[in-house]
Amino acid sequence: MGPGTRLPLQGGLPPADAPAGPVVEIACDESGFSGTNLLDPATPVIAHASVDLTAVEATALLTSLRAGFRFSPHEFKSRQFLRAPEFVEAREWFLAALRGRAHVHLVDKQLFLATRVVDLLIAEPSYAAGTRLAPAYREAALALYRVGRAAGVDWTAFLAAFVDMLRTKRRDRAGDGSVDRFLRARDALARHAPTDAVLTGLDRARVAAVQARLYADDRSIPPPLEPLLPALAETVLSWSGGGRRVLVVHDEQSALTADRLRRLQRALADGTGRPVEESPLAGLVTTDSRDDPRVQVADLLAGVARRMPETLDTDLLDLVEADLHELLGPPVRRDGAPAA
Repeated sequence: MGPGTRLPLQGGLPPADAPAGPVVEIACDESGFSGTNLLDPATPVIAHASVDLTAVEATALLTSLRAGFRFSPHEFKSRQFLRAPEFVEAREWFLAALRGRAHVHLVDKQLFLATRVVDLLIAEPSYAAGTRLAPAYREAALALYRVGRAAGVDWTAFLAAFVDMLRTKRRDRAGDGSVDRFLRARDALARHAPTDAVLTGLDRARVAAVQARLYADDRSIPPPLEPLLPALAETVLSWSGGGRRVLVVHDEQSALTADRLRRLQRALADGTGRPVEESPLAGLVTTDSRDDPRVQVADLLAGVARRMPETLDTDLLDLVEADLHELLGPPVRRDGAPAA
């Protein structure tokens, strides 16, 4: 296979027919995604960005950005944009150009894991878990997160044991003691908060049963270490205000399989009281960012959002599920009315 050969695109769930009713098409990309390595201190936040620009609008924006700030005439990624000497001025121009046409969803990876502890081991696993459609256990996850952030190394050890216990590629090693290691880490963390409802509610039999379901490839459980799916769900819900359906064009991601997207589509329909054929998620098409200027714009926006000074200097808890309204404004319909 030659150096210029491209492999077929993976994933996606293209709609079988043209979606009925009002539809908005958005292009998405992320920054900070590190697979199941959710404890890398260099990337504590994931930014999932989306724009509703047309290809012509995105091309014009990128052309203006290159011409005005002397960037390369070829495709450039967010890391190139962020390292440029002209970055600060270019960033302000770029965000102003996207106002009302973009959305950013920020995910604190440690809070995502705290949410997963609750969703998987206390509640019933669901593809709506970790989104605004499942608020019942939100406060419990936040309380666990706050306990952990104050506990230092015991919190890091607890999260590491949780991640280790749920790695599904180890399904042939059931009984390796990972459940016991997780519960020992729970006990060490509980010394910092002996009355925390989540820590006291973790039951060994329930924990082992969930692990067994994951090892058996129970696909009704959302991938436990995959923050991209709830981030995508929040992005779709943000754009679907007023009953619109959302057609997503996304940079290729192996996590976005057709089976997972169907389950997410159904969860979004159930959570908003719609039949599945009217789900807020109309479909998702994967693309190579080299071929779509809209995805290139989303990539730049995600990189900017993840590395903005306020992202680095503010307690990450304050930024989870933020959408940079103060910079971008809420997404708007093409007729100028707010989307939500």
